Amino acid sequence: MMSTQTAGGSVSRNHMNQSLPRSHAGSGKPHLTLWQLLLLILGLVMMLYTTSGWCQASMTSSPNEATDLTEKWGIEILGVRQSAAGHMLDFRYKVVDAEKASPLFVRQTKPYLIDQASGKVLAVPNLAKVGPLRSSNQPQAGRTYWMFFGNPGVVKAGGKVSVVIGDFKVENLTVQ
Repeated sequence: MMSTQTAGGSVSRNHMNQSLPRSHAGSGKPHLTLWQLLLLILGLVMMLYTTSGWCQASMTSSPNEATDLTEKWGIEILGVRQSAAGHMLDFRYKVVDAEKASPLFVRQTKPYLIDQASGKVLAVPNLAKVGPLRSSNQPQAGRTYWMFFGNPGVVKAGGKVSVVIGDFKVENLTVQ
């Protein structure tokens, strides 16, 4: 074991490492901030969502309503799922026609989700460093887009919700 001479005597290298913050103690790796960790977790959830078969339509309405959504808004609803241990609801949709879907991507439009059982309205969280937890770039046909709604324990799996984005409204979505 190596030691270092100081004015008060010798100090072992192990003792020096213990006095450093845990995330820096001899590892040479930077520590993650809470926001970076949150983004990493959200990224992993999104990756799992799109690659593990989670993308199942959860509409309980008729196929005609799904066709109407595609014709009017240029999107297909993929579903609503609980995420982040139930503290978020992840709404996914696929853009079929970018021009028709463009009103859904206007940054000034504030989307919200309504729990049909209680009538409570849930918003998209707007984090200081990250911004709103939703896709708002120019839509592209064939791509899947998402938005998260904060869920303080209001909506449970199996619950029915509506999603509203400006003039767009889809009802009777079942939360997975």
